[in-house]
Amino acid sequence: MKERFNVKVKMWFAVCSLFMLMSLASVAYSQTVSLTSAEKYWLTYMREEEKVARDVYIVLYDQWQSRIFKNISLSEQTHMDAIKTLLDKYGIADPAAGKEIGEFANPDLKDMYDELIEAGSVSLVDALEVGVEIEEADIADLNVGIASATRKDIITVYSNLLAGSLKHLDAFNSNLARQ
Repeated sequence: MKERFNVKVKMWFAVCSLFMLMSLASVAYSQTVSLTSAEKYWLTYMREEEKVARDVYIVLYDQWQSRIFKNISLSEQTHMDAIKTLLDKYGIADPAAGKEIGEFANPDLKDMYDELIEAGSVSLVDALEVGVEIEEADIADLNVGIASATRKDIITVYSNLLAGSLKHLDAFNSNLARQ
């Protein structure tokens, strides 16, 4: 009986050790994979650019109460989350961490946010045009990000975000046509 117990203990020890090694290898892999400088740049830039879109849409929804801004702001949060997953995987600091609405690490994106809020505050039509502008910029930047990426997971995330931004652009254009 004692011998069977010792065999089971040894087997559990071996299995647990194997799982621990696999976990450590997984963590080490995600931290040792080196991205190109372009990949790092675009991941951090796109994280904040998606935040610009989300933040602008939240503010414009509060001002105009147009459902499109609320719906797409939720989608932009999903975009931010997808990029955050990649930042975490590759051990890159999150530039949006702890930032409130309208706060950005990148001063160019802060300026963009301020300009978009100002333009979108004039009228609902202007706000919808801001939505078009944001999505067109996002589409252009995602295409550059895709072209500069070498990692399949990054290309996949950007491609999915691109498809979402194209839908957002169509939605803003449809809403503009009705105005």
